[in-house]
Amino acid sequence: MSWILLLACNTMWALQFACIKLTQDQVGPYFTVWGPMLLSTIFLIPFVWKDLKRGGKKLKDILVFVQLALLGAFPAQVLMTWGTQYSLASNAAILTLTLPVITALFAFLMLKEKMNKIRWISFFMAIVGVILCSTGDIRQIDFGSKYTLGNLLIFMAIVGNSYYNVGIKKIVRDYTEMELVFYTYVVMVILLTPLVLYYEPDTFARIPLFTKQTWIGMSLLTFFHNFLSMILFFKALKVLDAMQVALSNYLITFLGLPIAAFWLGEKLNGQAIAGGILVLLSTLIITIVDYRMTHK
Repeated sequence: MSWILLLACNTMWALQFACIKLTQDQVGPYFTVWGPMLLSTIFLIPFVWKDLKRGGKKLKDILVFVQLALLGAFPAQVLMTWGTQYSLASNAAILTLTLPVITALFAFLMLKEKMNKIRWISFFMAIVGVILCSTGDIRQIDFGSKYTLGNLLIFMAIVGNSYYNVGIKKIVRDYTEMELVFYTYVVMVILLTPLVLYYEPDTFARIPLFTKQTWIGMSLLTFFHNFLSMILFFKALKVLDAMQVALSNYLITFLGLPIAAFWLGEKLNGQAIAGGILVLLSTLIITIVDYRMTHK
């Protein structure tokens, strides 16, 4: 069940790049993160109200989310949005391949998790699969000076994402899934509000002029990327190791292909399909074999 939830999360995260591209003509990077996150925080209030009324959480307990937001969630959300707007989709797809590697490194340093033989096999199978999926993009990739800033921002966002995913694992059993998302988003909204008001105040006046594609992008970012995916992610993280979760992130690139095919009319070739099968097989290996080995 946890792996099914994680598959759903990766599918929702794979929507992110397309959504950012849909909104970037009318919405700046700060508002693109702040708007959906603010709405998601409001949506979460009824779900966490009982926990908030019951209390039991001290200020020092909540302050951990300030650190996780500053070093993890903020760069993961804002810099990814900013970087994708300044770079190419193909660049972002290739750079995203570093996410499981960096997450595994943080898991080793912070949680003392180990890479066993099964995880290494799954890791290399996923690498080969994603390369097959992305070969077309790799041939056309442009890491020239024009996109250097965007590529650097995307990479910094991936580092932040990895830190957050591992850091949250250390406190995941002390909070409900709803609380983890809620407290993170409250801190994020507080951090982002002055930036939105200072750098992008004109966006509020443009809201009535938002096109259909902008509304679609913002709606998908709100409900799927910021709300539902994060709740399912934390539920899965309570059961699975951070490294197992990290290796599943290779599905983001693979799942992005059918989304691009559906949304942009791109065609899938046999090589991409073969690569996708390898990615799925690697995920099944770490799902079934590794789970049984680590829970004997």
